[in-house]
Amino acid sequence: MPLVYSNMQMSEVVEEHLSLIPVINRFGIRLGLGDKSVQEICVEYELDCDFLLTVINTFLNEEYFPEKKLQTFHMSQIIDYLIKINESYLRYQIPNIERHLGSFIAQSSGPTNSTLCLIGKFFQSFKEELMNRILKDEKEWFPYCLSLSERLGMNQVQGDSNPDLLLDLGNQVEDTIEALLADLKSIMIKHLSGNYNENLCYAVIFAISSLEKDIKQHNRIRFRILTPMVAAMEKLCS
Repeated sequence: MPLVYSNMQMSEVVEEHLSLIPVINRFGIRLGLGDKSVQEICVEYELDCDFLLTVINTFLNEEYFPEKKLQTFHMSQIIDYLIKINESYLRYQIPNIERHLGSFIAQSSGPTNSTLCLIGKFFQSFKEELMNRILKDEKEWFPYCLSLSERLGMNQVQGDSNPDLLLDLGNQVEDTIEALLADLKSIMIKHLSGNYNENLCYAVIFAISSLEKDIKQHNRIRFRILTPMVAAMEKLCS
């Protein structure tokens, strides 16, 4: 897939890739983009155009992952974006799936349908895992990353690094969250039975698929950039 560049018209990029709407929203960019280029939008919203383009291209392209480029950005910049992702999940994407899924289950036939019960349970399991990760991000992981960065920035190297925290908040959680979403989508596609509202079914699957892609793409930043950055800083602190 071709990359997005600063001289491209932002509205044309978004029209071609609607999945970018929540991504640019996290930077505070709202629709009504006019004919402005990506660079002009960044100037208007006082954004780092280089960082925005790196995030957009990482999100759109499976093959594109500029690890060295991402590592040049300040840790606080990366964490700030990850915080906005978490906020987006909590405020918009999870409630959106809940609304559609609740209506879908309520309007489907057979209140004792085991598949519907399983769908509901899988979603709740996914939501609990995601909420736990977001809580750990807020209370443990992000503050730890930032404090480590600040200590190194001030040349105050202390011996309280926590490598176990890296392991605890790393790939294990990533795999669980992605697997639960994939299983939920698979159950709906393979095992639905009885009468059900096809429009609501499509809305649920589309919302799940969009969130699944979002989590998968941004986990690359979380686990392949932020985690190694912290591990490198911990070595400096040891």
